[in-house]
Amino acid sequence: MKLSFMALLCLGFSILSPSISIAQQNVILFDSIVKSELPNNAPGTVICLTKGNQILYKNTSGKANIELDIDMGLDHVFRLGSISKQFTACAILKLLEQGKLSLQDDIRKYIPEFPTKNKIISIEALLTHTAGIKNYTGLSSFTEELKRKDLTPTALINLFKDEPLEYEPGTNYKYSNSGYVLLGSIIEKITGQSYATYIEENIFKPLGMVHSYFDDPVKIIKGRVSGYSQRNGSYQNTNFLSMTLPYAAGSLASTPRDIQIWYKALSNGLLLKPETIKKAFTSFKLTNGRLTGYGYGWEIGNVQGTLSVKHVGVINGFYTYVAYLPEEQIAISIFRNSDSPVDLDLLGSKMLAISLGKPYTAHEVILTTKQLATYQGVYKLDNDTKYIIRLEDGYLMYYTLGGTKTRLIPIAKDQFTLGNSLIILDFIGKGRSKEANFIMKSTGISVNGYRENNEITLYNSIKLPLKLLQEYVGSYQFNPGPVFKVTLEHNKLYGQVGPDKKELVPFAKHKFFARDLDASLIFQIDSKNKIIGLNKIQNSEMKAHKL
Repeated sequence: MKLSFMALLCLGFSILSPSISIAQQNVILFDSIVKSELPNNAPGTVICLTKGNQILYKNTSGKANIELDIDMGLDHVFRLGSISKQFTACAILKLLEQGKLSLQDDIRKYIPEFPTKNKIISIEALLTHTAGIKNYTGLSSFTEELKRKDLTPTALINLFKDEPLEYEPGTNYKYSNSGYVLLGSIIEKITGQSYATYIEENIFKPLGMVHSYFDDPVKIIKGRVSGYSQRNGSYQNTNFLSMTLPYAAGSLASTPRDIQIWYKALSNGLLLKPETIKKAFTSFKLTNGRLTGYGYGWEIGNVQGTLSVKHVGVINGFYTYVAYLPEEQIAISIFRNSDSPVDLDLLGSKMLAISLGKPYTAHEVILTTKQLATYQGVYKLDNDTKYIIRLEDGYLMYYTLGGTKTRLIPIAKDQFTLGNSLIILDFIGKGRSKEANFIMKSTGISVNGYRENNEITLYNSIKLPLKLLQEYVGSYQFNPGPVFKVTLEHNKLYGQVGPDKKELVPFAKHKFFARDLDASLIFQIDSKNKIIGLNKIQNSEMKAHKL
């Protein structure tokens, strides 16, 4: 009787039931993806997925404050980190629309004390990370002691202004917080207001973002969560960071609901003209024609072919992610009050794909060893980075010289996913010319790969007697360098330095390759066949003697 009644109910509400069932099904899918893709390694996490004014999905877990045992909530305030850059960029674009600056202005027009370096550095180059200015957070002068000090924008700029340019402006892309520090200073010079005041008075207040702030540690901010770092398997309060240091590159704080207001305002033209926003949402093109994948304050990508703009924020105690689909007006915020690394773009993109009705699906297909071997080679990407594709023990591995290996999983003819990511290598030219090219498709812009060399040594594992494996066990001293320990567990050898442990796979007598790292070991023997040392080959060669 219950089934019959439900069937009649579905017939009676045939117009509404499809949307209800799809929404409910999506929530189940969202819950499943969050559980599988989001590691339980943060005190708390907030996820909010919206379309216009509608909340499609929300999820809160963990603690906003461990010490006070306060549960996480949707309206709690998080440090945004580098998500702040989109607000800085829009502040600059607002001044552009008001005729107070040009994106092609040399920055010395507003910051005359900045050295000329015999190159024009435009405001646009700062917005797009193409100015060549060194990232101050990577300098040796950016010490733990300095991070506790309050600095003026001028003092902050002094940290990096005399550093040489890394490349000629406009010829390359390299992410740099320094550019956004300079943009904050330009805002102050033009408006006569502090960066914090300008953002509050011209963005937060007019748009009704009442829970968004410049994160001043002295100010009472209702709902501000505590930030944590993980050390040796346990959590601690994150190290203090003066918020004058991230400044216009990363010092703002907000909530998922305010982020929803932000994107609604951008889509409705409440802050900037549609053509200005469209430009901000467009990848910058270098002088050589290569797209960088970054616009004005946003990374440019796609979700199943639909344009996405997004950014990650990593700052002491916090890991945040925001993505927006302008055509669909769908936004997702994933905020965590722990700075433990996690691939939030993978989670966010999968959830956005479901909201579009285009979930990511890929299933492994079986290829023979002979088929897999045809993809081996050294490939050069558009950005001149070289990658190696090699067949090892029946698996096709992808890595840079000396770098971490990731398996290429076949999902169709001439198509592979890079590990468990959403990156697909599509070998478009294979079989049609001597040069086998691929397109790397992902949630960012596509990248081309060109084969330079296909003469790659194929690695196949072999079995060695257990007695011989036992002879390799021991400690080996690099000089100079650390002690390298070789252990035997379940008839497999492992190499370890500190907590870093890698499986060692034999491919010849006394010769091993690392399972997930581009490194090989050759054990050395004396005239009595006794193991006396090893050579480690990883970019360069290092020798160690057995202790």
